[in-house]
Amino acid sequence: MSLDLHTAAPPGGGPSRAVRSPRHRPASLTRLDLTYSPYLYVLPFFVIFAGFSAYPIAYTVWIALTDRSPLNPTISFVGLDNFVELITDDPQFWNAVVNTFGMFLLSTVPQLLLALVLANALNRRLRGQTFFRMAIAMPIITSTAVVALIFSMLYAKDFGLVNWLLDAVGLGPVDWRANRFASWFAISTMVDWRWVGYNALIYLAAMQSISKDMYEAAALDGASRRRQFWSITIPQLRPTIIFTLLISTIGGLQLFTEPLLFTSGSGGLSGGSEGQFQTITMYLLDVMNQRFRWGYAGAVALVLFLLIALMSTVNYLLARRISADK
Repeated sequence: MSLDLHTAAPPGGGPSRAVRSPRHRPASLTRLDLTYSPYLYVLPFFVIFAGFSAYPIAYTVWIALTDRSPLNPTISFVGLDNFVELITDDPQFWNAVVNTFGMFLLSTVPQLLLALVLANALNRRLRGQTFFRMAIAMPIITSTAVVALIFSMLYAKDFGLVNWLLDAVGLGPVDWRANRFASWFAISTMVDWRWVGYNALIYLAAMQSISKDMYEAAALDGASRRRQFWSITIPQLRPTIIFTLLISTIGGLQLFTEPLLFTSGSGGLSGGSEGQFQTITMYLLDVMNQRFRWGYAGAVALVLFLLIALMSTVNYLLARRISADK
């Protein structure tokens, strides 16, 4: 009697099992999978990027070279005329640039410094540590409209809490919306209150990854907590600090919601009666929706893009240079 090798019982006397021969994939399919599957995995990102980033940028470049307007059915190619007018013959645009950079400096520098100090304090053992860590995240989830409403009441000219405190110490009230530098300060405090906790959480997460052995060795050498902060914590946080600096630069130069909601009455896009706190993004929407000069608005958008790219590059190089010197 012949023995079927594929259905024979195992030597141990157990139940019989069919022994299946392994199925090999063709070598051509394996090579195709290794060659093209990585591109398929990243394809969704590039499709979304092309639809929501690359196409809008290309359309903005095209529209900035025309006199596109909803009031004019015909579109004429004007070349660089919009950029020439914007740079050489538009004082309102340069006023918006000065306002934007002024509020950017007043908000970003204190914001990152306070975030570092706050994160360093929360990195220690405290009572109610979890509560404090959750509390600094509350401004992040608070509606910007609510934040602007509260700060508008705080900085009200006649019945605001800030002016009441100034009057209590013998200083006169300040018209926070009419004065240029006062409005910058008020809007900057609004931005700082909203985003200090966000940056502090980023710094705190980075601090948690620093080895405790470094601090213990420094303590044994007699280094104080302040010395440990500047010699251990800050050098280890350099990549994180550069990241937050770049993100703050991008957000600061695109400042829009806070100054818009800080305006009282109509004409919010004008940024005050004399444009004393009108930002570039506010001016962009004013040109687009009030003057209906879409081509000119495209030029403003591209110049803003170039300013953000330039400032981000400068901040990155300065941060790297400072880190290398230390």
